[in-house]
Amino acid sequence: MDAQNAVNTPPVDAQIGTPAHVAIIMDGNGRWAKRQGKPRTHGHRAGAKTAREIIEHAARLGLKQLTLYSFSIENWRRPESEVNELMRLYVEYLISQRSIMMDNNIRFRQIGRRNGLPPDVLAEIDRTIAALDANTGMTLCLAVNYGGRAEITDAVRQIARRVKAGLLDPENIDEATVTESLYTANMPDPDLLIRTAGEMRLSNYLLWQISYSELYVTDVCWPEFGAEDFDLAIEAYRKRQRRFGGLANA
Repeated sequence: MDAQNAVNTPPVDAQIGTPAHVAIIMDGNGRWAKRQGKPRTHGHRAGAKTAREIIEHAARLGLKQLTLYSFSIENWRRPESEVNELMRLYVEYLISQRSIMMDNNIRFRQIGRRNGLPPDVLAEIDRTIAALDANTGMTLCLAVNYGGRAEITDAVRQIARRVKAGLLDPENIDEATVTESLYTANMPDPDLLIRTAGEMRLSNYLLWQISYSELYVTDVCWPEFGAEDFDLAIEAYRKRQRRFGGLANA
């Protein structure tokens, strides 16, 4: 391990408290709606309400960052009507929640490919980032049109362009070089990854960043996931022993 990477390695047996950064795979909207005898779009709207509640709760707990998996690159394969509804929801959310995020001192960021997103979505993303940029509280990061493999691919392309331009020696490429080339540059890695609705997979989410994240899976579908469920995940995290590849101290 070189000196630069060693500096960024967390200490063995780092003290467990409230995680600084929580990432969530918000799963189960469609299944929840089906159980209610309603269309999937009903589940997405209920899920948006849950997101608002969890964001405000996380800010009150003092998290530094909350990253929500809102729309994956693979989600474009869904029916056009469902995709259009999700894009409308995203625009509605950004417009309606800007003042609330301002009141809660929340900063806003988006990760994922901008190419392919509708112009009205891009416009509201940029307006929200600009409006909240001076805030100093929790960072809310929404992963929209996001895929972990696409992110790493884009990072490799960026690094390759620097090498081709003579700005970077291939021998000097290390983990820090890759980290700085990701969508999440200058963001902390998640301490805790929560997945709702019981599925035991990562779904192409933050593949580089969650290398040492603690994982927590609940059977609760996202529209029913409340502050109490979030607190249970935090409590489970606090009971973990994070060794980051080292040995536990006696």
